Amino acid sequence: MKKNIISLIGSKSRAAEAFRTLRTNIQYASLDSEVKLLVLTSSSPQEGKSTVISNLAVTMAQSGKKVLLMDCDFRKPTIHKQFGIPNSGGLSDVIIGEKKIEECLKTSEVKNLYILTCGTVPPNPSELLGSKAMVKYLNELKEIFDIVLIDAPPVLAVTDAQLLSVNADGTLLVASYGKTEKKAIVKSKEMIDKVGGKLTGVIFNMVPTKANEYYYSKYYGYYAK
Repeated sequence: MKKNIISLIGSKSRAAEAFRTLRTNIQYASLDSEVKLLVLTSSSPQEGKSTVISNLAVTMAQSGKKVLLMDCDFRKPTIHKQFGIPNSGGLSDVIIGEKKIEECLKTSEVKNLYILTCGTVPPNPSELLGSKAMVKYLNELKEIFDIVLIDAPPVLAVTDAQLLSVNADGTLLVASYGKTEKKAIVKSKEMIDKVGGKLTGVIFNMVPTKANEYYYSKYYGYYAK
């Protein structure tokens, strides 16, 4: 498991506390309706969304929830690298009927945390993610797990995140502090709104802890609704 899966660090670490705060904010942002499926995306590549969702998954599992982390970034899958597990046999193989879900679910070093990697990188990501089979499996997984977290590609780059947000209970946008432009965040929200998705909020990543010093695991979550 990579060192930037920092929620495994001692309970008093700033990193672990930041993710516990994020977990709590998500819980309080959804008091009126149960959140079973969350999509995490970003406006552009290299904003840290895969690291954020991996740590959020660990933190939620540590609270006792049965968590599934799904890699739906079929164009550049990284979740298997984050946890040091093979990518063979994953979601894409399930959707096309080559494998069953139970064959592809992988356990992790963290109790209660299960991972469904991308699997074989498909030539038609959008078609698979928007298929009836995908919707069917999402509904089945929501019945099995307390929460399903989906790592989606950047929303301004391809339509995949929009397709996934339609069937999600909420979508979180990861923005890199000092890098992501405000207009990119606004445009991302508009694109999610356009398809009927619900933007639950924005997570600011790489927030400076003090002048000229950046602590990569310092996160601040702002929830718009």
